[in-house]
Amino acid sequence: MASDAKQASDWQDLLRIAQGSPVVIERVRIPEKGIAIEGAFTLPELARLSLEDQVFITAFLRSHGSIKEMEQIFGVSYPTIKARLHRIAGLLEFVDTNPSPSRTEVLDRLKNGEITPADAIRELEALK
Repeated sequence: MASDAKQASDWQDLLRIAQGSPVVIERVRIPEKGIAIEGAFTLPELARLSLEDQVFITAFLRSHGSIKEMEQIFGVSYPTIKARLHRIAGLLEFVDTNPSPSRTEVLDRLKNGEITPADAIRELEALK
């Protein structure tokens, strides 16, 4: 547990030093596996948020999305919490978890007999 606290502290120090500038990780090491990989790795979007925004999002998750509880934690009003959530959401790219199939994917499914020609036509027309 002390190791986790040290890592969190190191991460917070790194964010303070970077002052919002992009951070590129050049070496990743997994000590338990004896593996080290070098390259240019960008951080996930949530890790690229400012330390203050990361603390805010953590509090939001821990409060199970309760804006009323967030008002109490941060001592600010409902509109202030909503505005901050809206601002942070604007910094994050939406990940489509159910993307539309490409034309090639539809035709491959038709070729493999997974869909009927009528289904393929419907899906292809929906792509336009």
